[in-house]
Amino acid sequence: MLPQIKKILYPADLGEQSRPVLRYAISMAQKYGATIRIIHVLEPLGTVGAALLETYIPRDMAEKMHTDAINEVRSKMQQRLEAFCAEELHTTSAESHLIDSIAVLDGSVAQTIVEQVKESGADMIIMGTHNYSVLGEFFIGSVARRVTQISQIPVLVVPMHVNKTFE
Repeated sequence: MLPQIKKILYPADLGEQSRPVLRYAISMAQKYGATIRIIHVLEPLGTVGAALLETYIPRDMAEKMHTDAINEVRSKMQQRLEAFCAEELHTTSAESHLIDSIAVLDGSVAQTIVEQVKESGADMIIMGTHNYSVLGEFFIGSVARRVTQISQIPVLVVPMHVNKTFE
């Protein structure tokens, strides 16, 4: 029996590669009659950052500032993702029904992406990659690499400099 693709998980970072990756997700969704769940993951403040904050600000005040800042970032990112999708899909187009949901989540990026597979029932992940190395052409980004290692479903990784026809 051939695999069924009914739900695609698209982890968006809204970087320069986001548009071509979303277009791949839309193309696959159209081809398979699937829907797309778009997520953006906010990583928690690291240990060093938290310690630095607590050095200058009392712990309870630092925690409140951090919580308020995260809530504001989450709200703005949700708005940016919704605007990005509306712009890309022109909201009145036939593709607008392909977006099932958009969510901004907290956690370790790769781990949260994989957890969302279970929660959303995704059959495939479509994500971009970043190359930060001088030898970048030989390596995929660390998040994409980690997701491909721990995912139980297929992962389509769109290279950083994808064909210009998708831009």
